[in-house]
Amino acid sequence: MISAPLAEGVIDVHAHWLPTELFHLPPGAPYGHMHDRDGELHLGDIPLSIPTRAMSDVPAILKDMRTAGVGVRVLSAPPFAFPVGSVPGAGEYATAFNDALSAVVSDAGGRLVGLGMVSLGDADEARAQMERLTRTGGIAGIAIPPLLAGRSLDRGTLRHILADAADLDLAVLVHPMQLPRPEWSEHYLSNLIGNPVESATAVAALVLGGVKEELPRLRICFVHGGGCAPGLLGRWTHGWHTRADVRRHSTRPPEEVFGELFFDSVTHDPGLLGLLTAQASKDAIVCGSDYPFDMAQQDPVGFATDHGPDARTLTANARAFLGL
Repeated sequence: MISAPLAEGVIDVHAHWLPTELFHLPPGAPYGHMHDRDGELHLGDIPLSIPTRAMSDVPAILKDMRTAGVGVRVLSAPPFAFPVGSVPGAGEYATAFNDALSAVVSDAGGRLVGLGMVSLGDADEARAQMERLTRTGGIAGIAIPPLLAGRSLDRGTLRHILADAADLDLAVLVHPMQLPRPEWSEHYLSNLIGNPVESATAVAALVLGGVKEELPRLRICFVHGGGCAPGLLGRWTHGWHTRADVRRHSTRPPEEVFGELFFDSVTHDPGLLGLLTAQASKDAIVCGSDYPFDMAQQDPVGFATDHGPDARTLTANARAFLGL
């Protein structure tokens, strides 16, 4: 629940934070624990190429915001901290994160907003956690992965979570988890290809699965510009018109529903952001940074305003997504 007024300026909806006391990650997490090595953050044996303090140090976050010209930053957990398994202790981890996040954003004078986490292995537990988040200071919604146990947003637990988020008026940010595959084991392809593919899969599931049609009040944002989705929208629409199996769960063509979703500006490609803006409408684009990761947009406001909507529109869109 956001009660205090936000600071002035462009809102960055896509940034990450995790307190050091939760670096051990939730039970069942697919990677090793986060830890520090000579000031650099590691995930198991994988170097994350960022200073350890950048993930948990609020003064560092606020300093980066001033440098980047960001007025408000929306913080969510890094995706490898999502409680994905039905493992004892996952719910306690989510609660600990949500409490710590609320304390940080509530003490930031309107410069920070939070997106909480929920237990992804139990839809009923997730519902109870979301109900609690509606009463938690500084929290506007939740962050979830695009895939879970071989399913996306149109089936299973994630589908239940979206319905509950819409019912409870919580914003939903969808962030890929960089799931490993053997063919992506080199060249950082699990990120460079895997993340965009995960996001595009979730957009397709939402659009072709009729989820947004069933949940018109759902406010949902896909990071990294929706991944591959802008380049595939024409193909999806063609398939919807020509194949009955593509359109069996939806009554409207993908290009219509696409314009009712939110997407952040982290595309690393001016042409792609221009295409996304044309497809989704300027009212659907919000500023994102992916702070503090190595794939972050270094000048998030400048990139978004140079190649997408102006600052006033970006801010209005973010407020709409957050439900303000």
